[in-house]
Amino acid sequence: MISRKGASTMANSEDDRVPEPQGKAAGVPYDWRRPTWARLRARWWNPADPRLFTPKSFGWGYDMNLYRLFHWGPRGDRKG
Repeated sequence: MISRKGASTMANSEDDRVPEPQGKAAGVPYDWRRPTWARLRARWWNPADPRLFTPKSFGWGYDMNLYRLFHWGPRGDRKG
């Protein structure tokens, strides 16, 4: 049986928003749900996220937002 919270999370899984990790252990985020392409893209290449280190798309720890790595600097400094 899926709770209401679980059902709404599943319904929004293909959304463009970055899904939050499932929780934290010792202050480090974890997410044991099956990875999806949308979640991988949101963690590894996300121009809208200012963080360089994002919660892992699967597992315990952090991934790197490669967009921030290759486009280092203030968000408003580029045109086009």
